Amino acid sequence: MRVPEMSLWTRDDELVRSFLIADVFTGTPLEGNQLGIFPDGRGLSDDLMLMTTRELNFSETVFFLPAPDADARIRIFTPGGELPFAGHPTLGSAWVLGEMLGLDRIALRTGAGIVPVELERDGEQIVFGRMSQPVPQWMLYDRVTELREALGAKEYGLPVEVYDNGPRHVYVELASEAELNALAPDMAALTDLGIGVSCFTQAPADRAQVPQTTTGWVARMFAPYAGIPEDPATGSAAGPLAVHLARHGRIGFGEQIEIRQGERIRRPSVLYASADGSADEIERVTVGGRAVVVARGDYRLT
Repeated sequence: MRVPEMSLWTRDDELVRSFLIADVFTGTPLEGNQLGIFPDGRGLSDDLMLMTTRELNFSETVFFLPAPDADARIRIFTPGGELPFAGHPTLGSAWVLGEMLGLDRIALRTGAGIVPVELERDGEQIVFGRMSQPVPQWMLYDRVTELREALGAKEYGLPVEVYDNGPRHVYVELASEAELNALAPDMAALTDLGIGVSCFTQAPADRAQVPQTTTGWVARMFAPYAGIPEDPATGSAAGPLAVHLARHGRIGFGEQIEIRQGERIRRPSVLYASADGSADEIERVTVGGRAVVVARGDYRLT
């Protein structure tokens, strides 16, 4: 097993595990999307993993397990249940494993297959990570009227389509950043739709941060069905957004976009995404960003 051994203590009927908290898709502590990380998930039941996730109450928590064909297997939980794949848990997990193992390439086995993550360093310090995501499938969304009523806004421009790369997201373009920020969705109605809702609009990009970026976009993602009213940064939605934009001619295939998210809920995040291939065949989808570990400690689970 390549996962580093972590201390495990039992005292009578108590089980204590080491854990970390990382802020993902940011390089600034207390911003981005929070991630709970348990480097030793061995022996924990599904129910205990879910209860622990609900206790931490982040959008996702991950548990590392041995994997014969990868650096680790990660199980990803939201407060609503387990996901086969999610973006910020994958990047955050790779960042932590890269620091622990001293590697520049991490392979993680997820429920959607093995996801490779390339890590860039400045000296010994990791400064950027980029994952190759599962290529999504897509289709037109068939509940647009209900979605429009739940959001309280009209869709604008691009077709409203569903993308599936493990989790499922429907994409709704809005006319302006002001309209996007004004959204106050009916969460009960969105819950009934049972899907992540990614609303987006174009906005200037900060090319000084990552010069090869072409265009900037702002997004808000709602997934109350999974126990996430609004997500600060959604890596699993960033890749399909690049596919969506490229398929419909808003960007070129191979171009990297910047996505700002989380500002409305005071957790500013920045994601970078690109889609290689053509409208007929998507060859590769990548999503990148930064992360920072902000806490380490022990957690009593029973």
